[in-house]
Amino acid sequence: MVAGWFTQDGGEEDFRLLGTRCLACSSVFFPREDSHCRNPACAGGELAEVPLSKRGRVWSYTDGRYRPPAPYASDPDAPWEPYTLLAVELEAERMVVLGQAVPGVSVGDLAVGMEVEVVPGVLNEDGETAWTTWRWRPVGAAS
Repeated sequence: MVAGWFTQDGGEEDFRLLGTRCLACSSVFFPREDSHCRNPACAGGELAEVPLSKRGRVWSYTDGRYRPPAPYASDPDAPWEPYTLLAVELEAERMVVLGQAVPGVSVGDLAVGMEVEVVPGVLNEDGETAWTTWRWRPVGAAS
């Protein structure tokens, strides 16, 4: 999906979203920030890459039941697959990160406050390329 937003090496247990932390004020950013501190109260400082919490709690969720209109890029001839979207408050950072649930998890399987973990997922693939992303999976659910 976007280079540098998550780890690429290692197995599922090592998979993490990657953010940046300002060394001057300790603010953490995701998506990552590589040019300046976004905290308006900070004069700025060096930014360092940091792995974000692997777990968090469901803050909110919804389902996507329709194909988004243009300019969203999608093949109009391909069948539309509904998906579940979660807003997750990360355990240590206390920031909310959006992402899709793993396949097979619907809104009926979720509750606000439920613990979830980030895992690698496939956004799309063709015969030559698989585009990876992150997904949220309820803790204790099978892969």
